[in-house]
Amino acid sequence: MHDFVNTPLGWFHFITALISMLSGTYVLFQPKGTQLHKRFGYLYVLSMVLVCGSALGVYNITGDFGVFHTLAIAGLLTLVLGISPLFLKNINSKHRIFHLWFMYYSVLGLYAAFVSELSLRIPEKPSYSAVGITSVTVFIFGSIFIFWKEKTWKNYFKE
Repeated sequence: MHDFVNTPLGWFHFITALISMLSGTYVLFQPKGTQLHKRFGYLYVLSMVLVCGSALGVYNITGDFGVFHTLAIAGLLTLVLGISPLFLKNINSKHRIFHLWFMYYSVLGLYAAFVSELSLRIPEKPSYSAVGITSVTVFIFGSIFIFWKEKTWKNYFKE
């Protein structure tokens, strides 16, 4: 079995990932637009920047820049696209729904990364097939959830 965490950077990555998972989950399942939503949302954004940034320095799985590093960059891009609509003053309110979509998929990517890590680290013989299967499963169920919640979430951005 691989060591779960074996460097200070690995511990930093692990702790910020836990903070991201907790704050991101809170934001998803609580009312939108409240002060708590905003506070936990900013905590999520900050911790995700740190998670994705630290992921770029972790090389103990493959020894090289690989798919997980590419996904960390994609995670940062999704995060930027998710937070941007809130800072654009002249954006039409109907386009603010992109905040919800990109932030939700940011959290979903974090969940997929979590199950991918478990798929690689828990078994005696890690399998990249298991990584793919678990990640796709997370995205399928997560996408079903977001389509189910979209109408409710759109109400937060009505004029």
